[in-house]
Amino acid sequence: MADHQESSVTLPSEPASVPTARRHVADVLTGWGLDDGGDTADAIRLIVSELATNAVLHTFGQSPNFTVDVRLVREELLHIGVTDSHPRRPRRLPAAVQQDNGRGLVIIRSLAAEAGGRLSVTPTEDGGKTVWITLPWTAAPVPSC
Repeated sequence: MADHQESSVTLPSEPASVPTARRHVADVLTGWGLDDGGDTADAIRLIVSELATNAVLHTFGQSPNFTVDVRLVREELLHIGVTDSHPRRPRRLPAAVQQDNGRGLVIIRSLAAEAGGRLSVTPTEDGGKTVWITLPWTAAPVPSC
C-alpha cells in the first residue's frame, strides 16, 4: 500500500447527500482493508453522517456543496474531513433536557476519543472550514497484487 492514499467527493448541500457521503467513505475504507461489519466501521459511518448533516443543516444555505476527504497516511492515521464554505465554526450547544439536536459534536468527539483519535477544525482559504477526525488506523493491510 502506498504511504498516502486519499479519496474525495463533493456533494450538494442537501439531506439526500448524507447517505451518499457515508456510503462513499464506507466503500473507500472497505477497499483499504477495513472490516465493513466491525465496530470501527460503524463508528466511522456515524461520524461521517454527523459531519455531513452538520454541513447541510448548519450552513444556512451559504454553502452550496460540501466535500468529504478521506486520507490514510502510512497505514497509521486515518483522516476524515468535511469541508463547507460557511465561516462559522461548529460549536457545542448547551445541553437542555428538551433539546432534540445539538449533540452531534459531543457524539463525534466521544467516538473519536474512544478510538484514540481527535476532532479538529481548520479554516479554508475561501473562508470556510474543514472539520477533521483523526483516528489510528486499525485495519489489516491490503495485499498488493
